[in-house]
Order: sequence, then C-alpha cells, then structure tokens
Amino acid sequence: MFASDAAPVVPPAWPGRVIIPDVVEKRSGPKKFSVLGSTGSIGTQTLKIVAEQPDRFQVVALAAGGNIELLAEQIKAFKPKLVSIREPSQEEQLKDAIKGMDQPPEILFGKEGIVEVARHSEADSVVTGIVGCAGLLPTCAAIEAGKDICLANKETLIAGGPYVLPLARKHGVHILPADSEHSAIFQCLHGLPEGGMRRIILTASGGAFRDWPVEKLKEVKVADAITHPNWSMGPKITVDSSTLMNKGLEVIEAHYLFGASYDNIDIVIHPQSIIHSMIETADSSVLAQLGYPCMELPIAVTMAWPERAECPDWPRLDLAKVGSLTFKAPDTKKYPAMPVAYAAGRAGGTMTCVLSAANEKAVELFLDGRIGYLEIVPFVEKCCDVHQQELVMAPTLADIIHYDGWARDWVKNAARSPAAVA
Repeated sequence: MFASDAAPVVPPAWPGRVIIPDVVEKRSGPKKFSVLGSTGSIGTQTLKIVAEQPDRFQVVALAAGGNIELLAEQIKAFKPKLVSIREPSQEEQLKDAIKGMDQPPEILFGKEGIVEVARHSEADSVVTGIVGCAGLLPTCAAIEAGKDICLANKETLIAGGPYVLPLARKHGVHILPADSEHSAIFQCLHGLPEGGMRRIILTASGGAFRDWPVEKLKEVKVADAITHPNWSMGPKITVDSSTLMNKGLEVIEAHYLFGASYDNIDIVIHPQSIIHSMIETADSSVLAQLGYPCMELPIAVTMAWPERAECPDWPRLDLAKVGSLTFKAPDTKKYPAMPVAYAAGRAGGTMTCVLSAANEKAVELFLDGRIGYLEIVPFVEKCCDVHQQELVMAPTLADIIHYDGWARDWVKNAARSPAAVA
C-alpha cells in the first residue's frame, strides 16, 4: 500500500531529546503572541491562559474566521494591535461591535491578513490554531520572521514537514507541540541523553465509537460522530478521533517532530485519557506524562517554554480518585484509517499531504450529509492510491499546496460517483 522509494531524510524538530537552554532570557515584560484561529477551540483556550496570567503573556495580533461577535469581545479584552477577518464584508460589523475603543486595531482580511498576523513584528511566538492546510502559509511566514511556533495545527507538519522543518532549522525557530499527545512526548524527552529514546507510544481515547461493535458503525449519524466522550473539540477533529485518523495523523507528526521511525511509533487505546502519551527509553524504561483531559495544559507548556507557567488554580491529578487506568490494542477493522495513515507516512513526500487533505474533504462531505461515515476512509485510501503515480519525494511549498488542492478536488469529484472508490 502506497509503497515508494526511500524518502529523503528530513531533520526532526527534536531528534529524540529536548535540551533546555543553559541561559533563559529574562524579559522586561510579558511574552507576546499572535494567535491564529482566535475564536476556535485552541484560540479561546489560549486567550483564557493569557487572561489568567497577564504579567507573563500578552496578545498583539489575532486572526479569526466568521465569529465576529466573539472576535469583538476578544479585541475589547486583549486590545491587539492587528486583527484579520475572513471577508472584507465583515469589516463594518466588526467596527460597529468595537465602537468606542480608544485604540482600535488595524483590520486586515483573508489569507494575506492571516499572514500579517503571523509575522507581526512584536510577536515572540505564534499559536497556530487554524484547522487544516490553511495554517501552512501563515506558519511558514511566521517561521521566516523568526517566530517560535506553538503548533496546534497538525497539518503544518503532516502536509508540510519536508518543507517546514528545514525552514525552521534555517531560521533558528522552535516548533513546540501544543496538542496533548505530542506535548506529552516533548515533556518526557526533556533531559534524555542522545540516543536515549527507543519508541513512542501514542495514547488514544478510542473516540465516540470505542464501545460500539463494528457491525453497528453502518448506523452512524453525524450527531453520533461529533460527540466525544472525553474532550470538547471541533466537529472535524472529533470525527477524526472516532475513525482514529487523528491518531494516524499524529503518528506522522510524531515522526517529523521527534525522528522516530514508523516501526517505533505505536498506538494504544486508553479510554480514561489520563496518560497523554509515553516514550520507551533505550533501557526499556517507559516515561509517561499524566493529567486530567485539558487542552490548556499543553498549550501553556508551549507558551511558557523553556520555563513552566504557574497555574495554581488548575485541577491537580488525584490518582486515587481516578481509580484505574486501562489499555487495549486498537482494532484495525473498527479503525481502518490507522493502517492507511502508516502507509502514507512510510511512502513519504507528498503522500502525507494528500492523506491529510483527502481526509479533511471526506470528513467535510460526511458532516454535510453527502457521504456516509463508512465511506470516509475508503475515499481517503483510494485518493492516496491514485496519487502514487504523481508522488513527489522532496516537495516544495508550491508542490504541497498543489497536491492539497488536488486531493480535495479528487475526493469531491469521487463523491459524485461512488463507483470511483470500488
């Protein structure tokens, strides 16, 4: 499945270890951030952290989608100097909503506006909370401007890893993982000696249908798939969690972030979501990061790094109250996305971009009621299979953008003629 020649070696962001700088720069004021996707789940949690610790963190620029009412509240609360919105037609609504501010922000629009937010001159770091490949261009702009990346956008590395990682190395930029699993690995790697990591173990909740028999999946409705048992997330990522595609994508991201081979990245179902992921060291010790399910913690880790943010009011883990932690191997019949993602990762090059984009489009079609739940993975797999004929092993940014669009178009057109995936 999706076999290719050996992919060019891409230097990982953190090659099996995390070294804390000997000297941590002391700031005269708060660390400053741009936030991409400020009205989404990652963005709102990021701003909650800023509100709780205004002496440590400050927002200078925000990029949002269509939720103008919430964006206006954020502008009033955090007083950014620049904001970007999706459409110029939304400008008057936003201006009316923030009327009376002494120093209203500059307002920009569309892709160009997001890029300007990402590379704002005063930002030290950028939180990338935009879903999908839409986050790739502004992330690259931020890297080129020397901003550290608090990475909550999986697709930046899954689609763009072969391009983004060399770019980050060139500009001396840190890629700091803000999702719970990769943050857990990142934290476990602190202080590990060179060559000390043997294996990565990603934990998965199992998603909405972890307790459903495989035979019942043909009955899945959209409302079923967007209800997660442990986490509060957006509909796309919640569907990905139910198919386990999210974990397959995280396998690819872990490969790019930490340099582990695909043979040394495992997935285990852990319904309680208390252990967020683990590493096995060369001597067979296993190190884990634990905590209650809460996206704010991994976000705060990236924002404060290389320091630790003081969060005294956050819930503290009580293992006696948790009682027990359980684990089981994932069933590939229930979760066929998992082997598809591994195959795409091993193929390398533009295949992972196509996997991500095809999945995003297929999930969109499912959420719109245009394909069934059990059609999501077959559409993705067939799209990747077709792409083998055009696979680019060392893609440019233009190649990545091209094949992202190609995959979305392929899935959209195939959905009009289901026989295409037979």
